[in-house]
Amino acid sequence: MSAVAVGSLSTALMTSSASSVDPLWWVSAGSVGYIVGSVSPAAILARMRGVDLRGSGSGNPGATNAGRVMGVRVGLLVGLLDVLKGFVPAYAFSFVDHELGLVAGVAAVLGHVTSPFLKGRGGRGVATSLGAVLAVEPLWALVSVLVFGVTVGLTRWVALGSMLAAVALVVCALVSGAPLPDLLFVGALATIVELRHVPNVLRRLQRGTEPREPAP
Repeated sequence: MSAVAVGSLSTALMTSSASSVDPLWWVSAGSVGYIVGSVSPAAILARMRGVDLRGSGSGNPGATNAGRVMGVRVGLLVGLLDVLKGFVPAYAFSFVDHELGLVAGVAAVLGHVTSPFLKGRGGRGVATSLGAVLAVEPLWALVSVLVFGVTVGLTRWVALGSMLAAVALVVCALVSGAPLPDLLFVGALATIVELRHVPNVLRRLQRGTEPREPAP
C-alpha cells in the first residue's frame, strides 16, 4: 500500500512538474523518505525502558501516547524526533527539486504510519507531517500548529486538534492558490492523518471515552 501511494504521488508530481529531474532522484526521494520515516523513536525508547507501548495507553507508537505512558519529557523528545523524520528528508531533497522534497516528505509520513519494523502498525503521522510541511511550506506549518494549539487548549483533545490541523493545511494551500504539486502534497498528508484518526478516534469522541489532556 505504501509503495503504491508513494509511486502514485511521484508519478503525479513528475507529470505536473516542469523540471527535468532524473527518475532515479524520484526513487531515491521516496525510498529515503520511507526508510527514515519508518524508524520509530517511541518504540525504541519504550523498548529501552522495558515498556510495552502497544499494550499501554492508546497503544499508538507516537508522541502523545509515549508522553502519557513514559512521561512528558519522553513524549516531547519523541515528538521532536518524529518532526525531524519528516523535516530532514523533505528539506534535503528540496535542494535538488521542490517536488522531490514533497515526495520525500509524504514518503516519510507513510513510513511512519506503516513502519515495517512495527509490522505495519505505526503511528498516526501528525508530527512527521508537521516536519514535512515545515521543510517546504513553513507558514502553513505555523497555521497548522496554531489550529492544533487552540483546539487542544479549548477541548483538551489532542486527536481533534490533529484532525483540524490537517484540514488547516489544505485550507492554507487552497487560500494561497498553491500549485498542483503542493495541493497534492498537503492533500496526501491530510488524508493520511484523517484516515489514521477517523476509525477509532471519532468513535471514542462520540462515546465520550477519548482521553483528554490535563489542564496546565
